[in-house]
Formats: sequence, C-alpha cells, structure tokens
Amino acid sequence: MQNGTVVAVEVRAVNNRFLKVTVRTSEGYNSLEAEVEALVRRHMRRGTVQVNLRVEREPSVEDYRLNPVALRSYRQQLTDLCREDEAAAPVPWEALLALPGVVIETDARRIDTEADWPMIGQTLTAALESLSQMRSEEGAAMAADLLANGEAIATELASIEQRAPLVVAAYRDRLTDRINHLLQDYGVSIQPADVVREVGVFADRSDISEEIVRLRSHLDQFAATVRTEESNGRKLEFVVQEMLREANTIGSKANDAEITRHVVEIKTAIERMREMVQNVE
Repeated sequence: MQNGTVVAVEVRAVNNRFLKVTVRTSEGYNSLEAEVEALVRRHMRRGTVQVNLRVEREPSVEDYRLNPVALRSYRQQLTDLCREDEAAAPVPWEALLALPGVVIETDARRIDTEADWPMIGQTLTAALESLSQMRSEEGAAMAADLLANGEAIATELASIEQRAPLVVAAYRDRLTDRINHLLQDYGVSIQPADVVREVGVFADRSDISEEIVRLRSHLDQFAATVRTEESNGRKLEFVVQEMLREANTIGSKANDAEITRHVVEIKTAIERMREMVQNVE
C-alpha cells in the first residue's frame, strides 16, 4: 500500500509448450496490459500464464463534490410534484444523491496509470519471482524423475544387449530342427552352407547393435542436458523423440518376445519423459 493505493497481483501458470499470457485488470488499468505482459515474458518462457491485477484506492474528501445546481433543481421539481399530491412524503436530501449529475467525480479521483505503474511493476515482479522459485523447486523434482526414468531405460537396454546374441543362436537351432525333420521325413538334401547363409541373413536383418549404441548415446545426452543450468526444453523434446525412434526400430528388428517385453518398458518410460519435458522451459 502506498499513498492510499493498494495493489494486489495474482499470477497463475499451467503447463504449455509455448508462452501465452492473459491479463485481467481493475477498471481503468487496461492500458497497462502490454507492460504487464512484457514483464511476464522477461521472467518466463513457456506456460499459460494468467495475471489478475487489482488496484484499489482509499476514497478522500477531494475525490467527489456535489453539484448544487443539479441538486436544487431535482429538489425543486420533486417538491412541486409533492404539492400536487398531498399524500406524498417529503423527499429527503440523501435520496437525491444517486441521481445523474448530483455527485461529480473530481480530477483527483481519475486514474493515473503511469504514476501507479512503478508500484504495480514492483508487486508483479515480486509475484513472478515467487512463482519462479516454486517452478525451480518443481523443476528439481522433475529432473530427478527424468533421470530415474533414464536409468530405468538403461537397465532395460542392458538386458536387451545381453539377450540379442541369443536370438540368432535360437533361430539357428530352430532352423536346424526344421531341416532335420525335412531330411528325415522327405529325404531332402541340403548343404551346410545353405544353413549358414540363411542364419547370416537373419542375423544381419535382426542386428540391433547400432540402435542400442545410438539409444545409449541419446540417454547420455539426455542426462547431460537435464543437469545443465540452461533452459533446454526443446532440446530435451528432440532427444526424447530420437530415443523413441531407436526403441521402435529395436522392437521391429529384434523378432524376439523377451526383447519386445523390454522394449515395451523402454517405450513406457520414454512416454513419461516426453510428457514431462513438455513442461520444461
């Protein structure tokens, strides 16, 4: 409160990929919406932000004055009407105050937005700093959650890496069993080189070593980005998108139920990360 003027600012923010600012002000302060939005944009980069600005002034004796001409005119006209109706009660003075033109708002009552802006700007800045502090605390908790999801993905990826060589061996065994049945039941002749070539084609088609290396690299990059002090929300979104691409490729190439189970867990963790990074500046 300053010079009889009270300023109250409420700032609400919800998650959004972009920054959208809406401002609601007391009557007469609409001209300050641009200044309010500019100040918000200096403190925030993303989110849907609603600013409610309320300015109240204590009334003083200098704010209003009576118009004696209008007041006497109303009084005289009503008195004349009462004379015509003997049953009518006299009209009290206070009943005339609400009539148009009786009370005049003086220049002292008129709003000077430029003079009030320093106090409004100071109050708004304090509110935004408080909001930023709360968002920082939430960001620290979010960073810990993101890193935990990254570690979960790394664990699943290690299991996939261990399982991958066994997939080719299992395919070779299945192929050998089928060939043995053919040789036994139908007397079909087949060269060992044919088996080796078929297994080699399968191994090449289902090789996921490059995808594993790239996904692990993305995990390292993601963790390093989360730990930086800079705002990297868009970069994190891009890295998550690349992680999901590699996970999908692993799932489609592996051709193994156990690897698919690990891929499902990886994609679930990536989806949680994707939802969270949309709220990071």
